[in-house]
Amino acid sequence: MLAAVTNEKRIEIRWRDVDAYEHVNNAVYATYLEECRDEWLERALGGAGEPWDFVLAPVAIDFRRELRLGDERVVVTCSLERIGTSSLTLREEIRKADGTLAAESEAVLVARDRESGRSRALREDERSSLESALRVVSRPHT
Repeated sequence: MLAAVTNEKRIEIRWRDVDAYEHVNNAVYATYLEECRDEWLERALGGAGEPWDFVLAPVAIDFRRELRLGDERVVVTCSLERIGTSSLTLREEIRKADGTLAAESEAVLVARDRESGRSRALREDERSSLESALRVVSRPHT
């Protein structure tokens, strides 16, 4: 059975995250997910030979519960779900500090050629690092 490396990031809810309705704006959920995703990618591919370059393709966020400033902080997680020829699929969650699910997301990252700006196949070093991320369980990173 494969277990994926999961990045866990605790994020303080900031006053600026809250909108006129007194809850965290839906666009901020995407920012929370991005912060965790970027850390996950750096951890998973940090040892790969060349600098990595990925773009976010489809991303779907299912908003489950509102977040408020009084919730103080959230715990965001990101883990690898699938490796494709030129892409990877990540599963992400935002939870309140008490564990209540606030949002879940599926994000697809596509490898990009820096010169042409077009998608490219994953390099062997990237694929190897990503395959390792499917096999190893790590401690949460905060």
